[in-house]
Amino acid sequence: MTDSNKLVASTRETFGKGVARKLRAIGQTPVVVYGHGTDPVHLSLETHPLSLILRQANALIELDIDGKSQLVLVKDVQRDPVRQIIEHVDLIVVKKGDAVEVEVHVHVVGESFSGTNALQELNTLRLSAAATSIPESVEVNVEGLEDGTQIHAGDIELPKGATLLDDPAALVVNIVAPRGVAEDAEGEAAAE
Repeated sequence: MTDSNKLVASTRETFGKGVARKLRAIGQTPVVVYGHGTDPVHLSLETHPLSLILRQANALIELDIDGKSQLVLVKDVQRDPVRQIIEHVDLIVVKKGDAVEVEVHVHVVGESFSGTNALQELNTLRLSAAATSIPESVEVNVEGLEDGTQIHAGDIELPKGATLLDDPAALVVNIVAPRGVAEDAEGEAAAE
C-alpha cells in the first residue's frame, strides 16, 4: 500500500442531507465504515485525495481515525448522476489476512494468429483474494492462438492466493476468423 492510500478521517456526530451538503461544500465527503461485527462509524474524508484513490479498482485504504489505524475497502460509491461528484462512500472494515470478494479486470495481451480476432467476452472476473494483496488485473495471453480457440475462466492462471468465484466454464476470450475471411477460404477450397 502506498502512502497516497492513507487518509485522516474526522468523526461525524450529526447526520442528514443538510449536514452532508455542508460537508461537500467545504471539500469533505461523508463516509460510513462498517463490518466485522462493529457498529457503523460515521466519518468525513477530504474529497480530493479520496477521489484519487477511488480511481483505482479495489483500492485498500488505511484510515487514521482519532490516532487509530483502520484498513478499509470501498464497498459502494454514490455519485450525483449529473455532476458526477461523490456524494457518499460506504467502506468495509478488513483485517490483514482476511479474504475479500472483488471484481478484477481481465487484460488481453498478445496477438492471435494472423487473420483472426480475439473477442473478449468477459471484462471482469470475481475473485476471492487476501485483502492486502488484491490483484489489479488478470492477464490472458492470446499470442498465436488459432481460430476456434476458447479460453474459459477456469483456464486463466490466477495470482498467488486468489481463487475464482465465477463459473470456471464461463467464456472469457474467443478466437474467431472474420466472416468474410472464413467464407473466402471455404470458397477457394471448393473451387480447387
